[in-house]
Amino acid sequence: MMKKLIAIVVSAAAVMPALAAAEVNIYGRVHVSTDFLDDGDDYSETNISSNSSRLGFKGDHQINPDLKAFFQIEQQINFTTGSGDGNSTDFATRDTFVGLGGNFGAVQLGRFDSPFKVARGPANLFGDQVGDMRNLTRVGNARFDERYDNTVQYTTPNFGGFNAVLAYSVHEGQWVEQDQDSDGISVALNYAGGPLEASLAYEAVEQDTGRGERDGIRAAAAYKLTDAFKLVGFYQTVDYDGFDNTSEALRDQLSSDTWGLGGEYKITSDTALKAMWMTRDSDAPGYDADMWVVGVEHKLDKAVRIYANYAVLDNDDNLALAPWIQARSATPAGALGEKASGLSLGLRYDF
Repeated sequence: MMKKLIAIVVSAAAVMPALAAAEVNIYGRVHVSTDFLDDGDDYSETNISSNSSRLGFKGDHQINPDLKAFFQIEQQINFTTGSGDGNSTDFATRDTFVGLGGNFGAVQLGRFDSPFKVARGPANLFGDQVGDMRNLTRVGNARFDERYDNTVQYTTPNFGGFNAVLAYSVHEGQWVEQDQDSDGISVALNYAGGPLEASLAYEAVEQDTGRGERDGIRAAAAYKLTDAFKLVGFYQTVDYDGFDNTSEALRDQLSSDTWGLGGEYKITSDTALKAMWMTRDSDAPGYDADMWVVGVEHKLDKAVRIYANYAVLDNDDNLALAPWIQARSATPAGALGEKASGLSLGLRYDF
């Protein structure tokens, strides 16, 4: 393990002088919405939410014709309260990394979305909105869709539309704990060509991480049946082992299969209708859920879009999920065994 850490430190140090000459670009996203949220029980209120809004800095530097250095620093910003993500003194809470790229592909080190997380992309019709699929796929301690600390990742070149991504997270926290299995691995095979975009991913995390041992498989695809209509599909299976003292009942509750189908129809080049249905099937009885969401999105121009979504999440007796929990600042809890619904009017401005 020490040899791995030394190699990572040496690699990062070698890249830093090149970054000093990089051209830095500032970018970001302002994504806010007004939402009427109803948990099906006692809660029924209007909220204003900031939805994964962010500010970032990125750049690259061509070292020679065959090699370049690149970096990114990204921070989540809450546009409804003016604070950052979590501790207001934090910086670089989102995808932050440094790397080298060339004909061999790209290698990067830092904290960023795992290949497993990115693999939902082809089917991700309602990302960072009410109705986001992560409200079913990212449940409890078995959840994935993470950006891991202390990660090194290799991305292959593109081969006829295919590429592969392999990421290895050395540990959580500032340093490796002696005699602990606290690493994780995430891999994905991606394809984009013609009418088809698809991803297949696998991720496994060892027992001594913060939420225990778990592994999962994910597949997502989008296929353009016509220039105007796109069909999407998604499947995920997660097996949760937890810690040595985790009960069998909890393991069954968090181990699950989740799948769904959806579609997007472009009325015009700037306006689209979207819909998706998803279901979560737990290994334990009484912990299943279904979610459906419909929406319309209109691009005012290349940078600004507005949308309206309506989502419903129907819980089994022992589950209290809601279609608005993930990637948003307005996150009231769901109610046990109830049908939660949300109506959202949103604005997204990318710069």
